[in-house]
Amino acid sequence: MEGRKRIVGWGVLALWVIVIALAAPLAGKLGDVQRDRAVDYLPASADSTQVANIMEQMPGGGSTDLVLVYHRDGGLTAADRATAAREVRQVAAEHPLASPPRAVPSEDGTTLLYAVSSTEPGTDEVARDAFVHDVRATVSGEVGGPGALATDAGEVYNSLDGPLLYTTVAVVAILLIVIYRSPFLWLVPLAVAGVADFLSMAVTYALHQGFDISVSGQSTGVMTILVFGAGTDYALLLVSRYREELRRVPRPYDAMAAALRGCGPAVLASSGTVALGMLCLLAADMNSSRGMGPTAAVGVLCALIAMMTLLPALLVVLGRRVFWPLIPAYGSRPKAARRSLFAAMGSSAGRRPLAVLLTGAAALAALALGALNLPGALKQEDTFSSTPEAVAAMRTLAAAYPETGTQPVTVVAPTGRVPEALRTALATDGVAKAERGRSSDGWTEITVIAAHPPQSAAETATIEALRTALGDGVYVGGPSAEQLDMADTSARDRNIVVPLVIVVVLIVLVVLLRSLVAPLILIAAVVAVWGAALGIGGLVFEGLFGFGGTDPGLALLSFVFLVALGVDYGIFLMHRMREECLTGAEPGAAALTALRTTGGVIASAGLVLAATFAVLVNMPMVQLAELGFVIAVGVLLDTFLVRTYLVTSASVLLGRRVWWPGPLARKPVPTAGSGSEREPVRV
Repeated sequence: MEGRKRIVGWGVLALWVIVIALAAPLAGKLGDVQRDRAVDYLPASADSTQVANIMEQMPGGGSTDLVLVYHRDGGLTAADRATAAREVRQVAAEHPLASPPRAVPSEDGTTLLYAVSSTEPGTDEVARDAFVHDVRATVSGEVGGPGALATDAGEVYNSLDGPLLYTTVAVVAILLIVIYRSPFLWLVPLAVAGVADFLSMAVTYALHQGFDISVSGQSTGVMTILVFGAGTDYALLLVSRYREELRRVPRPYDAMAAALRGCGPAVLASSGTVALGMLCLLAADMNSSRGMGPTAAVGVLCALIAMMTLLPALLVVLGRRVFWPLIPAYGSRPKAARRSLFAAMGSSAGRRPLAVLLTGAAALAALALGALNLPGALKQEDTFSSTPEAVAAMRTLAAAYPETGTQPVTVVAPTGRVPEALRTALATDGVAKAERGRSSDGWTEITVIAAHPPQSAAETATIEALRTALGDGVYVGGPSAEQLDMADTSARDRNIVVPLVIVVVLIVLVVLLRSLVAPLILIAAVVAVWGAALGIGGLVFEGLFGFGGTDPGLALLSFVFLVALGVDYGIFLMHRMREECLTGAEPGAAALTALRTTGGVIASAGLVLAATFAVLVNMPMVQLAELGFVIAVGVLLDTFLVRTYLVTSASVLLGRRVWWPGPLARKPVPTAGSGSEREPVRV
């Protein structure tokens, strides 16, 4: 019989080898479908998207717009101007341009600006990048503009994959070595997480091909973090229970079966809740957010499948020796531990639950006020934590040309309405110049130069005034308009997705816990955590990290992740608490027992998850750094403040009412074998 059971373990491993072989061709193609242009993040209905789509259909396709910047602090010399003119002529000779570049000197004589527009690359990103690099190799000045910024952004996103993966693996490995205190055991869940990440890449590529979901560098980066963070959490819970069962059961296969029966339902419920919460992002209009929903859900579910199948098979095949030097021998008992930290926390919450609850709630409310200090909307030039050449050029232009815009606003109008559109544009407050461009298929391009610096409040007002004055059927786009559309779409998405997430998660919790009050406590707790984490971000983003703005999607994405992941841990605690109540324990005692018995392993899981998201803080994209910081801080708040003190104290105060209107709210419901005869299910 034992031989057959070992064959089952080897059979699962063989099946996973086949899965990896089938996934390999798909996983390697994920980077090919990743898109990180601003317009790729926007919905099809946005004005900016309409402009980009129409421009791509014009002769030569979408244009790549650059700005060549020549600058000398003390003032440009005659030799500088001659060099600039010669280099610009060379660019014009080597590449087909929409019009001859014209020098625009700054009033202080320190800077020359040449606007360069070419349809040569079309919509091909590889050709665009080659064009930008060729121009940079030709000119001695700085090369900026939307095309250069897109190239720099693409290179930064492409450079994330390696460092993000390696840093995440290193962080998880260190934490697992500390937690397991074994030179070998940490390798097993880490390897399984790597397999899950590989599988999630293949599934995401298949979803893109089948359903055209949006794939961005942000979504794939977050997916990797989720796979390693959530996957390691599930591994910690399973291995902890497996270690206990090995002391009670002689054979590893039987011990693993008992461990899966014990913690499997809670893990399945929590991972399912996280996946459903992520899928609520499908209701978002923003392509990047809508694409992140299924991508994140795929990461969580792949981590779940791998940790509930591949990890058990590996542990069974390796046997007890994988725990060396702390091998759990059959019939042994763990060394008597000192009174745990969570037992002490639970005792303090149990002695003065009302004081603990009010103090904790006041602390979270005070921290949430920091959200009022969040910096304004993130500008394009502030997207990078480093300073690529395109950003340096934008800053040089902003300082040298404070009196006018240096980034065109693109208007597309039906050809028959162009004279009227030109007159309206020139009459709009804040417009310095407007001229007619290409025409095709009944549409004509109009290039508008604003009288104010790019993405300033005045330029934003000009874009909004243009859209109002030009009316329906005429679209206003360009880089600044794209940022405006992102902010507007993100605000709309928050109003729809946030309530949807709350309703979906609440329904799942009501079904799982068979109560209404307990789910409301958990929802209120994670919403409070989200507010406090955003507040801490508002206190440190600008002053400590030097971030020049906040990504428009930060509030929505951090809410979805913190609610889903926070409820994930709440399920483990409440699941154990409910099990204790089913044995006849009073809710107050059950809450303290649940905290004492689950606190250590869930705290370890929380530390791992927070550490993996904290990896994003070191990435060179500000939106990733902000998202990683808020989620990491939120997970830590949930682990060490909200779940340990606030949820526990609220449960003690409410007593049996915490299970209202279920049967546990009315009277004790001891099950057969309750009390000392039945060991409660542990996660």
